[in-house]
Amino acid sequence: MTSTESPFNRLDYTYKLLVVTALTIVGVVLAQDIVIPLMISGILTVVLLPLVKRLERKISSALAITIVLLGAFTVLILAGVLIVNQIASLVRDLPGLETKFNSWVDQLSSSLQSELGMSVTEQNQLLKNSLTTLGGYATGLLSATTNLISLLVQIPIYILLFLIYRGRVKSFLKKLLSDEEELAWKKDVENVVQGYISGLLLVTIIVTALNSVGLLILGIDHAIFFGILSGLLTVIPYIGIFIGALLPVVMALLTKDSLWYPAGVVIIFSIVQFLEGNFITPRITGSKVSINALAAIIALLIGGKILGIAGMILAVPALGIIKIILLHTTHLKHFVILIEDKPVEKPEQENNEPSNL
Repeated sequence: MTSTESPFNRLDYTYKLLVVTALTIVGVVLAQDIVIPLMISGILTVVLLPLVKRLERKISSALAITIVLLGAFTVLILAGVLIVNQIASLVRDLPGLETKFNSWVDQLSSSLQSELGMSVTEQNQLLKNSLTTLGGYATGLLSATTNLISLLVQIPIYILLFLIYRGRVKSFLKKLLSDEEELAWKKDVENVVQGYISGLLLVTIIVTALNSVGLLILGIDHAIFFGILSGLLTVIPYIGIFIGALLPVVMALLTKDSLWYPAGVVIIFSIVQFLEGNFITPRITGSKVSINALAAIIALLIGGKILGIAGMILAVPALGIIKIILLHTTHLKHFVILIEDKPVEKPEQENNEPSNL
C-alpha cells in the first residue's frame, strides 16, 4: 500500500508564518540592544571574509584575522581623526555663529511682527514649542551617541569571534541543511552583503566628494565637514542626503548675506541626489541587491519603526537576504516579484486567443 503526501494547506501555512513573523519582530524589538550589534557585526564579517581567506592561503588563520582587523580599524581611526578635526574647527566658530544666529532671530521676529502681525507672546509660545521639540531630538541624539559608543566596543569583539568560529557555523549549516542548499544560500548571501556594503562604501565616497566640491565652490564654511556628513548619511537610502543638506543650508543662512547661497546649497544637493539615485547607486549597488524603490522605502519605514536609525541602515541588506530566503522557499518564492527590481515578464498569449482582423 503506497502512502500519499498530505495536501498543502495554504491557510495553516499562512497562519504559522504570520505567528512566527510576529514573534520574531517582538523578539527583535525586546532584544534590540543585542540584535543590532550582532547584525552589524555579521554583515561586516561577511565583508571582511574574502580578505581573511586570501591571507589564510599564505599565513596562519589567527595572523590573517589580526592583520585584517588591524587594517580595518586603522582606516576607521584615520577617518575618525579627520572628522574630529572638522568638528573641532566648527566648535571654534560656534561663538560667532551664535551671535549671527541671535541677530537672524531678531530680524525674523521683526519680520513676523510686521508682515504677519504675530505678537511677541505668540512668537515666544512658538519658540517654546520648537525648543521642546528640539529638546526631544537632542535627547534622542544623546541616546544614539551613547548607543554608538556601546556599538563601537561590541562590534570588534563580535567580528573577531565570528571570524574565529566561522567553521563551526558552516558545520552547523551543513548539518541543518543539505550540502546543495547550504552552498547556494552561503554563496548568494555573501554576494548580496559583500556587493551591497562595498558598493555603498564607494557611493559614500563619491557623494562626499561631490557635495564637498560643490560647497567649496559656493564658499560655504566647513564645506568638507558637511560633505563628509552628507556622505555618511547616504547609508540611509533616499532620505539621508536630505537630512545632510539641512546643516549647510543653515550655515549659509547664518554666514552669507544673500539667499542665493542657501538656494545654491539646495540646488547642489538636489543635483547630487539625482545623480546618486539615478546613475551612481543603480550602477554600483543596484545590480548586487536588485530591490525596487517601493520595497526599499517600505523596508526603511518598517526598519525605522522596529530598530530606529539602525533599522533604517540595515533595512536594505536585510531585505536582500530575505529575498534570497524567499527564492529558496517553495511556497513563498512568488513574493520575490514584489521585491526585486527586474521587469516582470508578460504572459504569453494563449493559442486560442482570436487575432485581430
